Amino acid sequence: MGNGCTILGIESSCDETSAAVVVDGRDVRSNVVSSQVALHAKYGGVVPEIAARAHIERVCPIIEEALAQARVTYADLDAIAVTVGPGLVGSLLIGVTAAKVLALARDLPVVAVDHLEAHATSAALLAPKPPWPAVALVVSGGHTSVYLVHDFLEIELLGQTADDAAGEAFDKVAAILELGYPGGPVIDRVARDGNPEAIRFPRTWLDQPHLDFSFSGLKTAVLYHVYGSGHKYGTARHLSRSELADIAASFQAALIEPLVRKTIAAARQTRVGDVAVGGGVASNSALRAALQTACDEAGLTLHLTPTEYCGDNAAMVAALGQRHLNAAHTADLRLEPRGGLIRPERRRKRK
Repeated sequence: MGNGCTILGIESSCDETSAAVVVDGRDVRSNVVSSQVALHAKYGGVVPEIAARAHIERVCPIIEEALAQARVTYADLDAIAVTVGPGLVGSLLIGVTAAKVLALARDLPVVAVDHLEAHATSAALLAPKPPWPAVALVVSGGHTSVYLVHDFLEIELLGQTADDAAGEAFDKVAAILELGYPGGPVIDRVARDGNPEAIRFPRTWLDQPHLDFSFSGLKTAVLYHVYGSGHKYGTARHLSRSELADIAASFQAALIEPLVRKTIAAARQTRVGDVAVGGGVASNSALRAALQTACDEAGLTLHLTPTEYCGDNAAMVAALGQRHLNAAHTADLRLEPRGGLIRPERRRKRK
């Protein structure tokens, strides 16, 4: 195996079961992800009970596969890093329990990793050197937040969504347009043939100095545009392919503009020259292009998480876990998952 700090990461915060082996915080030896999309597609979203059962079935085989791909054994490991929250409590419990059992059986330390902080630092996973300090935008199915990352273990929340996360808005609008689940990839694809200026959907809080987001009004605006005020699903007029593409493109533009403008504003307010982006929605092609253009115009350096590490994955958990291990931040076997969003002490009051 050779020298180096070798971490086994475990991720089970929502509907992906993942395990990875990472050496020295950036050398990814394996990253195995088992998606549950097929299980939840008919419901149009993640069903917590189904997700938890699937994690039970998959977590042990996924861990064994990650070790085999990395060509390591438990004897080669220095620690086990596990996502402790935020997320679905039932799903988190499976990963945390697996980590504790393995730690007890193999006499290894356990490192608790915050899911959002792992996303916030994921742009550094394969980078030649960490980009900190940087403003980090985290956009996913369950979370939309902006952070100031001073360093791997010093992360300050600057703003977050007051209602729907960006990924959740993608899923709901895809359901309105009957495009299927998950909504992000299909809207990204359909929108490429549409005119993003065809419909002026609302952009919330662009004129406000705070760095929070809101997407529920945008979702409702799309609903009314398709179905009309006061009407329910199933009464929509037939949409042509071009109309569907225009709606998708216009919705996507309305969602992306606040993300980009608030991120650039955060960089200006904090006076940093680097921007990092992570989370499942960070793989959206239009968002990546818009951020690149905006950062170029503002003289900022953009650090995009590689698309294979944008979604929930254990590599980012193991990478951040290595930093916690170096700082002697280990947990004992009383470790429990937490389901909420942001720890209160991390939340910065709006000015």
